[in-house]
Amino acid sequence: MLKYLIKRLLATIPVFFGITVISFFIINLTPGSPTDLQTELNPRITPEIVEKLRKHYDLDKPVYVRYIKWVKNIALLDFGNSLSPDGRKVIDKIKERLPVTLLISLLSMIIMLIFSIPLGIYISVNKGKLRERIITFLSFFFYSMPSFWLAVILIIIFGIYLRVLPISGLKSINYAYLSTFDKIIDIAKHLILPLIVATTGSIAYLSRYVSSNLDEVLKQEYILLARIKGLPEKVILRKHALKNALIPVITILGLSVPGLIGGSVIFETIFSIPGMGQLFFQSAMSRDYPVIMALLVLTSILTLVGNILADIGYALSDPRIRYGD
Repeated sequence: MLKYLIKRLLATIPVFFGITVISFFIINLTPGSPTDLQTELNPRITPEIVEKLRKHYDLDKPVYVRYIKWVKNIALLDFGNSLSPDGRKVIDKIKERLPVTLLISLLSMIIMLIFSIPLGIYISVNKGKLRERIITFLSFFFYSMPSFWLAVILIIIFGIYLRVLPISGLKSINYAYLSTFDKIIDIAKHLILPLIVATTGSIAYLSRYVSSNLDEVLKQEYILLARIKGLPEKVILRKHALKNALIPVITILGLSVPGLIGGSVIFETIFSIPGMGQLFFQSAMSRDYPVIMALLVLTSILTLVGNILADIGYALSDPRIRYGD
């Protein structure tokens, strides 16, 4: 297992650099320049000043030269300074927003497991019944629903008409004057709608995946043997079928990490949540290349780590699995 883990870690190195090459060159091939927002709307800007800005940000150098310099810097965890007016270090901006996105992603993962596994079991056990068909229809409906559309509907219903949940930010205006318990409740209320948007589609998909795996496991010969022995159906389901049916779910959870991070761009922007998703959107709109590239690198790392953890969890959960040389 240790030998396989070392191989997997080594294999991620060329993959990571491949991602950085593609991302860097695609970002730099986009129309416009990151200095446009500083120069186009300012009548006092002269061509000489524009050229000085380009030299200051190394935009006058070839793309491959800038890439080599950038790779050397990120090896030292130096992502440079933001091109926004504040000119802050990129790493400082990420440090401020990373905990928020990681908290939402962790809570989303937990909610996905809590709801999707029982729902998948319920679908499989009630196969062919009317209630199973209704749940299946709703699963496909919510899975195909655009997250931004769901966010708007939730805002209209719970934020505007019912006025029971906040629709913007993570804290209320009077947050500083609340007690510790009330602060927790306040943050929880602000997270309800974003978490619903972040998890609805995933729960719908994962529950169908659990149900499909469970159906396949229940057709295996060892399940038939257990039934012949007279074991109760609940015991067969709980002790024999469920564990094997949930093994592939581990892989799906590992692969869902980039989806959660990427999906945060939508709901963090809609709900004005100060996380990495909102930072990515703002940086893309302002062509803040250093921030965009730093977020792409971080997302790539999380994706690769998620894949490795999924492989490790897959092996640990099923002792029959062995990774050869």
